[in-house]
Amino acid sequence: MDIEAIYKEAGAILTGHFLLSSGAHSGYYLQSAKALENPKTAEKLAIALAAQIRAANIEASAVCAPAIGGILAGYELARALGIRSIFAERAEGKMTLRRGFEIAKGEKVIVCEDIITPGGSALECARAIAAQGGEVVAFAALANRGFCRRVGGTAGDSSCKLPQDKPLFALADFSFPIYPPDQCPLCAKYGKPVKPGSRPSA
Repeated sequence: MDIEAIYKEAGAILTGHFLLSSGAHSGYYLQSAKALENPKTAEKLAIALAAQIRAANIEASAVCAPAIGGILAGYELARALGIRSIFAERAEGKMTLRRGFEIAKGEKVIVCEDIITPGGSALECARAIAAQGGEVVAFAALANRGFCRRVGGTAGDSSCKLPQDKPLFALADFSFPIYPPDQCPLCAKYGKPVKPGSRPSA
């Protein structure tokens, strides 16, 4: 499966001058919501991701996604795996399980995002699961920005926030150049960067 081609066809790889959630700038931005806009595409991507997880003999009874970006990906992955889907959301600045969602003590859970960058939101979600006594057995995402090492992917780097003892499954690595704001060559060409994501920059 050519994930990059699917993203391009869906208009999910944006080019220009973007402000990332970390505060860094980039000439590229992944907008997975566009790829998930078509239910058939969302199903196809989730089935491929579920196949990786099954091949690694990972067992879980729930998928938990950080809101808002991970909700669609998490739901489709849970559907492909035949397990339940829940999500965590920020309340007073802290990721938490609400809306009646509960994790049983010792329950095995996969944390799923649409895109893993350094993995901060996924890690917050994992902590919310652990607070209820659950066990995160793996992390998953449709796309990986390359900061974290996925199973079968590139090495990642020290900025990754995910625990090294838990596998990360993703369909592809998308390693785009990023720049500190004071060293960004795009600022002179494009001016002020835009923020197309679902939450404000740090």
